[in-house]
Amino acid sequence: MKKITTAVALAACMSAGSASADTILGVYAGVQSWNMDSVGSFGYVNDGSDSTAAFTFDTDNQNSFYIALEHPIPLVPNVKIKRNNMETTGTTNLLTTFEFADTVFDVSSDLSTNVDLSNTDYILYYEILDNDLVTVDLGINAKNINGVINVVSLQDPSVNANESFDGFVPMAYGNVEIGLPFTGLTVYAEGSLLSIDGHSLHDYEMGIAYTFVDNLAVDLTVQLGYRSFLLELDDLEKVNTNLEFDGVFVGLEVHF
Repeated sequence: MKKITTAVALAACMSAGSASADTILGVYAGVQSWNMDSVGSFGYVNDGSDSTAAFTFDTDNQNSFYIALEHPIPLVPNVKIKRNNMETTGTTNLLTTFEFADTVFDVSSDLSTNVDLSNTDYILYYEILDNDLVTVDLGINAKNINGVINVVSLQDPSVNANESFDGFVPMAYGNVEIGLPFTGLTVYAEGSLLSIDGHSLHDYEMGIAYTFVDNLAVDLTVQLGYRSFLLELDDLEKVNTNLEFDGVFVGLEVHF
């Protein structure tokens, strides 16, 4: 993934103390547009009673932006920061009474919801394997989720509820890339995963990338693939969710 001359790579391995003088910093920056479908339900736990409603969500185009810094310094992890916009709206007609954030919505009510799970990934990773054919990265991701769920009655907008949460979720991170020789093509899979105490969260993408500009000054790569984000919460601060966002994305990455 990094373009490092043989001499510099050997020097970095021979002397960790002088590594900073020999560092060649690789910078990756990219943008992705995601055609996001959303499915699922959410609810509220109050006095042991679980109230959940399923919503029909819109299809939305969302964007992600990222930057990654890579270097040959031993033991120091590489860094990637990625901002993910993830917002959608949905509707439902209640078949039973629904309670959310201490607000009760009557049976047969038509509800509208706005779900915003926009988040930022702060990733530290090491390159376990890096050559022209195979790249393997492993690390950790501190995902900061700025979540907001708003529910409003379409019959009476004064009846509404709002629940927000903002926190960091520690996740395992991995990335695998396989180059197809003499084609400029790479197939890859990248993602983060957490499963603990009944809560599950995954965020992964898989696709194919084509480098159409490749020289000493800059590389330009286009991406096409599939992305999935799943958030399952089991009574986290009284909130239950089973929400999945997935769909096709296209992207452009620059490396210099």
